[in-house]
Amino acid sequence: MKIFTSMGLDPEIVLLSICCIVLIMIILYIVLLVKFKEYKANYNTFMQGKDGKDLETAILEKFSQIDKISDQVDVNAAEIVSIIDKMKYNYQKFSIVKYDAFKECGGKLSFSLCMLTDNNDGFVMTSVHSTNEGCYIYIKEIIKGESYVLLSEEEKKVLTEAKTRKSCLDDK
Repeated sequence: MKIFTSMGLDPEIVLLSICCIVLIMIILYIVLLVKFKEYKANYNTFMQGKDGKDLETAILEKFSQIDKISDQVDVNAAEIVSIIDKMKYNYQKFSIVKYDAFKECGGKLSFSLCMLTDNNDGFVMTSVHSTNEGCYIYIKEIIKGESYVLLSEEEKKVLTEAKTRKSCLDDK
């Protein structure tokens, strides 16, 4: 005790401090024991019925399955690219406008239909219906969103609507 008093420390405070430190260490020890028991229980559950050789075999089988899945993913990715390339030439965007070409007809039996690929290539088909003369069908080629033949107002409208439609390839 003389050592503490010579250093200017109260022996009771030093003893109380050491007791607090020991108490904190006991609490930490108990917490570590609880955590260790949890880890040991998880380990025992994982290793139950397995020896090291069985565990190695199971891990190697999983790696083999992962390799097969990885190869299949590569095949699927290549097929998807091929499908997307082929879809560029399918008709994806369309529009139709129905109208009464001649005012004497009681209904909108005339129409213009536009079908375009992703590159805005396609056609405008127009069917003009008349009660007196029958029905006439015209088709006009569209290349890169433009027609090299004069379009009627309805055909221009249907072409504009089709070009503004979203292609299924827009979400690349």
